[in-house]
Amino acid sequence: MAMEDMVEACADIDAAGYWSVECWGGATFDSCIRFLNEDPWERLRTFRKLLPNSKLQMLLRGQNLLGYRHYEDMVVEKFVEKSAENGMDVFRVFDALNDPRNMAQAMQAVKKTGKHAQGTICYTISPLHTTEGYVKLAGQLLDMGADSIAFKDMAALLKPQPAYDIIRGIKETYGEDTQINVHCHSTTGVTMVTLMKAIEAGADVVDTAISSMSLGPGHNPTESLVEMLEGTEYSTGLDMDRLISIRDHFATIRPKYKAFESATLVDTDIFRSQIPGGMLSNMESQLKAQGAGDRIKEVMEEVPVVKKDAGFPPLVTPSSQIVGTQAVFNVLMGRYKVMTGEFADLMLGYYGECIGERNPEVVELAKAQQKKDVITGRPADLLEPEWEKLETDAAALPGFNGTEEDVLTNAMFPGVAPKFFASRQDGPKNVGKTAEQLQREQDVAAGKAQALSSPITYSVSFDGRQHSVKVEPA
Repeated sequence: MAMEDMVEACADIDAAGYWSVECWGGATFDSCIRFLNEDPWERLRTFRKLLPNSKLQMLLRGQNLLGYRHYEDMVVEKFVEKSAENGMDVFRVFDALNDPRNMAQAMQAVKKTGKHAQGTICYTISPLHTTEGYVKLAGQLLDMGADSIAFKDMAALLKPQPAYDIIRGIKETYGEDTQINVHCHSTTGVTMVTLMKAIEAGADVVDTAISSMSLGPGHNPTESLVEMLEGTEYSTGLDMDRLISIRDHFATIRPKYKAFESATLVDTDIFRSQIPGGMLSNMESQLKAQGAGDRIKEVMEEVPVVKKDAGFPPLVTPSSQIVGTQAVFNVLMGRYKVMTGEFADLMLGYYGECIGERNPEVVELAKAQQKKDVITGRPADLLEPEWEKLETDAAALPGFNGTEEDVLTNAMFPGVAPKFFASRQDGPKNVGKTAEQLQREQDVAAGKAQALSSPITYSVSFDGRQHSVKVEPA
């Protein structure tokens, strides 16, 4: 979403009473430079200015930062330092495999800045994932200095009773003052009840989205949660008048972006496929690009097979994209006939350790393809210092502004940043449809206006001069 479509809501968001406002991170940073021609660092500074009373929050992929590979420790430290300088307050640090070794450096870097380090557990289900295991993992994150624990249910798999048991277990083991944030998407239709049980178990903060931007692969509605707690011993303290104002603003904005929305509202098949919302929309677009949009169900059935072969990793960026893309390849080309480099590296331990054993046959295929062996240590320990090279690479790009922020942007997205740097001066792009364009479409659909079927040329007189204007069908 373009920054201009959020600015007017910021005063109400700032005064509504949220614990934090998540507004930055991997997907938003990527979208800024890939689609919107906006500088994500400038976006963060704008949010900081417009939300002076709010804690700003981001999602940080541990050693992957915002990218899809591991970065050397100094790069991790630089990124956290610059994010804090530009206005970030709460760093929700996670690892796609729940490997604490991949989170340690980022957590230390956050603590060094004096900001809030939120140790994050990615929830998934498998024969090996247990309540006791999740409670133990929370303790490891607290030992690393986590100021709070986030329980991240990106695929809407967290059912009410497991939520209660896990959160209660963490509170009873590490103390009632241990802050727990619960993050549930709404794709499967059960997680509003999950949030209630989580609150009853002692959850301190839950994630929601304003109702006009909620549900589907997104989150449960904020206003609904407020109303649900009425008459109980719990209250959010949120200002409902502000929430209604925020709701109405985004109800007007949302239709602009209809073309980019997932068609999924509720999908209970996810309890079997375990596909999170972001991964679902990604796979849909991959299949459509291959002219195989009708094979999404086959891919969803293949995902659990690939996940098991990989040792049951949680499916969250980047593991969700890695497993999902491999599942697409398996369906279109035959099981492991073609293996992506990322999936092969996942099988060989270059993303970290998974909870389960990897399929030995697939490991052998990965070794043969990558011509390297399995590793068991922390992947980042194999990396050479790279900051100076990243500076040199960025400095050679047209449009580079000389800042460490630009160096980091290019480091995260080297395939996209050069084009962005070169076009940054052109200003933001309008990727959605304006209200006038939407109205025109509605008029055409209702028969109130005709859609163009061929070009029309108009002669226009302006300031004493004649101009020929040709209008063509979109």
